[in-house]
Amino acid sequence: MKNQKSGKTRDRILAAASDLFSVGGLDAVTFDAVAEQLGVTKQAVLYWFPSKVALLSALALPSLRGEAAAAIDAAVTASNPSEAAAAVVRAVTQYHLEDLARFRLIYLSPQIGVTPGACQTAGELVKQVHPITSEMYAAVAAAIGDGPTARETAVALHMAALGHALMVALTDAIGDPLRHVPERLADRLTELVATGAREQMEDSP
Repeated sequence: MKNQKSGKTRDRILAAASDLFSVGGLDAVTFDAVAEQLGVTKQAVLYWFPSKVALLSALALPSLRGEAAAAIDAAVTASNPSEAAAAVVRAVTQYHLEDLARFRLIYLSPQIGVTPGACQTAGELVKQVHPITSEMYAAVAAAIGDGPTARETAVALHMAALGHALMVALTDAIGDPLRHVPERLADRLTELVATGAREQMEDSP
């Protein structure tokens, strides 16, 4: 029973921090603000998360791992390299279109922090991100051919998908949605990637 209650306390802290971030960005997520929202002491929050990096890691890293898992699963289940390239782009765009707030937390929060403290926090988070993205890029590179430029291609595919999500998130944030349906644009991007990958394979000696 005690462990159940402890888990709920931790989850409540993360939920409050997530709400604060969605409204005010990285700088809004403070221990004082989380404590005030929950009606507890700051020390109660620090008990679970002794630093801001620990708190933000608990918020962002599971989502980043979810993105990596989606990309890896798409890559390893594809039947050929061109299908793998398209499947990765489709999987990543779909993952982020499902939850734009989650996308902002993972990728936009480091850009929002302009104070020295926020920049330092973002820098420390990046150190925890690298192993996750490295595993993803390695799996995608293996699926698309594992040649000398495969890793670079894997990164480019990821960036293409993130670019799509970024534009959707930005236009959504300012209340000026894209004229084209985001899912249809994702379909078009996936088609272009698949076509380009097939042509590259045909041109390879």
